[in-house]
This record gives sequence, structure tokens and C-alpha cells, in this order.
Amino acid sequence: MYAPVMGLTAALAKEDASAVTRALVVRAQNGDAAAFSTLIAAHYELIHRAAWKWSGNASDAEDVAQDVCVKLGRAIAGFDGRSAFSSWVYRITINAVRDMQRQSMRQARHVDAYAEVAPADHPAEQEEAATSAQIWTAVRRLPEKQRDAVLLVYAEELSHAAAAEIMGIAEATVSFHVHQARKTLRELL
Repeated sequence: MYAPVMGLTAALAKEDASAVTRALVVRAQNGDAAAFSTLIAAHYELIHRAAWKWSGNASDAEDVAQDVCVKLGRAIAGFDGRSAFSSWVYRITINAVRDMQRQSMRQARHVDAYAEVAPADHPAEQEEAATSAQIWTAVRRLPEKQRDAVLLVYAEELSHAAAAEIMGIAEATVSFHVHQARKTLRELL
């Protein structure tokens, strides 16, 4: 008896959260700084986490997160609500990471993929961490669409449908990019 009630409760809670977000967006679009601040606070972890996963560097993730917050302030008036606010924020974050990476390449800077593994402390954990670091480093070398699909589906643990909404493509196309990425990663690793 609890399962259906709990499922209904969870669905209603999610609906309520969406309604609150929509109301905050409208208020922020009308110049309410407190509403905008609340939106940023509610989505900052998502922004920072996505920036970290896409860039692979804590310092760059912080820079991107700050940049995204500024961009959201400038762009909030243009949010039309056709997608979920969180999907729109993801898209802005991903584009900000790409902009930062393009700028870094132009300046011939290299972004560190992960922090170094501490020597000799825990060899088995180090091996696993090194393997994980190698995989994510290889993922970042994938073509843009493949990389985005893999990071959204595997790093962010989103469904193909949610990834498709964020990327602005069909769900089948996300599946295709994930499939192609697997083939490419086999060659890279």
C-alpha cells in the first residue's frame, strides 16, 4: 500500500518543485533579484558538477560555474519554458565549458584531467583511479556530440530521453552517439 502512495507523493513533490521553479523564473524575468538568487542557489550544484565532469578540472569548473551564473543573469529573460529550466541550465553550462576549452586551446594551455593519484598509499585504489582517469580523459577526446552523450548518460546518469532534451536532438540520436563513442573508446584505450 505504501509503494503507490510514496510514488504518488514523489510525483507530486516533483510537480511542486517544477511549479516553484517556473514561478521563480517568471519573477526573475521580471527583475526580482531574490528569485534569481534562489534559482542560482538551487541549481549551483548541478552547474558545478556538470562543469567539473566536462572540464575534468576543479579550477576550470569553478570558473565555468561563475561564468554560467553571470550568463544566466543576462539570459534569463530569454528563457521561453519550452524545456525544463534544468535542461536549459545544462545547455548553457556545456556551452560555457566548450567556450573555455576553445579559449584554452587558442592560448595553448592544457587542462589537467584529474588530480594526481597519491603514490604507494593504496595501490589497488590507485590502479582503479588511474583507469577511471584514463577513461574520462579518453571521453574528453571524443567528438563533441559523442562526448556530450556519454557524459550526460554515464557521468550524469541521465536517461537517453533526458540527454536528448538537453542536447536538443532525438533520443535515437543520443543512442547512436553513445554507440559510436563506445566504438571510438575501444580504439583509444
